[in-house]
Amino acid sequence: MEHLTHKRKMSIMFAIIAAMFFSAINQTIVSTAMPRIIAVLSGMEYYSWVITIYMLTSTLATVLVGKLSDIYGRKPFILTGIVIFMIGALLTGFSKDIFQLIIYRGVQGVGAGIIMATVFTAVGDLFSPRERGKWTGVMMAVFGFSSVIGPTLGGWLVDNMEWKWLFWIFLPLGIVAFFMILFLFPKVERKPSESIDYAGSFFLSITIIALLLGFTWAGSKYEWASFEILGLFGAAIISLILFILVERRAKSPVLPLSLFRNDIVTISNVIGFLMNAGMMGALIYLPFFVQGVEGISPTYSGYVTMPMSIGMVIMSTIIGRQITKTGKYKRYAIIGMPIMVAGLLIMAFMNSVWVAVIAMIVFGIGLGVGMPVFSLTVQNAVKPTELGVATSSSQLFRNLGGTIGIAIMGTIMQSALVRNMKEASSSSTGFHFDELDPELAKELSAFQNPEMLLDQPKLEQLQQTLPADVQPLITQMIDMLRDALSHSLTVVFLAGASLVVIAMILSFFLREIPLRTSNKMPEQEPQAEAV
Repeated sequence: MEHLTHKRKMSIMFAIIAAMFFSAINQTIVSTAMPRIIAVLSGMEYYSWVITIYMLTSTLATVLVGKLSDIYGRKPFILTGIVIFMIGALLTGFSKDIFQLIIYRGVQGVGAGIIMATVFTAVGDLFSPRERGKWTGVMMAVFGFSSVIGPTLGGWLVDNMEWKWLFWIFLPLGIVAFFMILFLFPKVERKPSESIDYAGSFFLSITIIALLLGFTWAGSKYEWASFEILGLFGAAIISLILFILVERRAKSPVLPLSLFRNDIVTISNVIGFLMNAGMMGALIYLPFFVQGVEGISPTYSGYVTMPMSIGMVIMSTIIGRQITKTGKYKRYAIIGMPIMVAGLLIMAFMNSVWVAVIAMIVFGIGLGVGMPVFSLTVQNAVKPTELGVATSSSQLFRNLGGTIGIAIMGTIMQSALVRNMKEASSSSTGFHFDELDPELAKELSAFQNPEMLLDQPKLEQLQQTLPADVQPLITQMIDMLRDALSHSLTVVFLAGASLVVIAMILSFFLREIPLRTSNKMPEQEPQAEAV
């Protein structure tokens, strides 16, 4: 599609941006509202599962669609992704319990994975790697813009309307995006003599499912050394071995192993994995601090995360243009990630909303500088015929990192929270319910559950129903809960920072090659350039 006129490219990009914004806004709008939704549906112990299932299904969809879109073209998959996402959003709003919410979010994840895998690849079809730097920044800015308005709008909606409208309010935008893609996006004929790698797809899916379930359940539902967890990790290893054996013989492998002989692809994907693990695993729990520890409503919680998105939008746009202008990209990864680490360290030790805002600004700047680099490096390092599968490999590693990061951080937080609660209860200021009136002790036991902090209207209502003489005791118990939650979140943010530090170190080993000015590969391998 590189041969199309500039005007036609702009109309296609407008359609692509509409599809991406529809998917992105439906993700970001629930971020600040999810703690309240979880509290309403009484499922804090399944909180990470609501996020994990979305990431799991989107990861599977991303990697499977990458190769298929190289064969059949991007258009049918973008359209399919929009339809599946809309069905998932509609069903999610009808959820009656936490388990239905998890299932329907999984359906949404399938649609989101298909959309994200194809829109970024479609940009690669339209523009050369050199031009792609600018458009990668624009795409990041679109996602950033959705991150600006999404959390704030989500917080306001959950405070003033039924939470189901979070998932329904943008369905009309999905319909608009569908018809824009249908009429504006060009159709690409299927490539001849291409077969579908069913066996490779099957074993890769089993590997991902077993791996992510193992990390999700380890330390929460089962012990790390339990038969169930070891069995899942064993199944992942066996499926991975079978996948490698199948891919070595496949005519058209779903994930060509030759990609990973390219050091640029391998290092970029590992960095993307670690960066997303630290970023997603930590940021997904930021609303716990703002709403649970500081007692801020979901509406105002969105305002706290807004500076991060604004910083990301501004910096990603600037950096994208600079990459297109100079053809250099490695320096931005090296600059961006230390700033991200600084933001996470501020989060680890924040003690007020204003410190949280500062952390968001710093982290957003780092994200905007460093994040656009790694999809670009992968696309620039492979042949145009491998653009879809290479882009999907990048998305795969990022999604795996985010999913595993969320699962591990969830385990870390739950373990730290249990430990902190036990320490607080056994301290001299702890509460001995056996010394209280049984009826009063039963009513006060609700204030031992940290989930209570995430549903402030319910907390205030319950607090008002109790006698005035026990109000000081209730206040003390709430403070104890907030202190335990705050210390647990510190551990989570420090763990996230450590992962981004490893990614930062790896970025120094990323080989930089010139960004091509055409989608045609040069006859000879370009030499690495200094930063």
